Amino acid sequence: MEYRSDQVPMTPRSVQTVSVAMPVRDHLPWSIFNLFYMNICCLGLTAMVFSVKSRDRKVVGDVEGALHYGSTARSLNIAATVLSILVFIIFIALAATGTIKAIKGT
Repeated sequence: MEYRSDQVPMTPRSVQTVSVAMPVRDHLPWSIFNLFYMNICCLGLTAMVFSVKSRDRKVVGDVEGALHYGSTARSLNIAATVLSILVFIIFIALAATGTIKAIKGT
């Protein structure tokens, strides 16, 4: 079969689209760490709740909800980590200046 230069053969083509979904981060390990070691003002507990909600939304297939809960868990984890480190530094500074007695001598 010959075609002219301005003609294109019409053959059926299949187009496959692959949607690459962004991985949804739920920050669960960070939340667990904050829950056990840096749970100031219960921010670690709250971050853990939002991390579990994010993971549940991801399993169900609700990517938008998972992103929202994951973002909130991340913000709470940052707040818990910064506040805990700040309290620890203040405690060390007060102990070093002698304002508080951390270790009682004999």
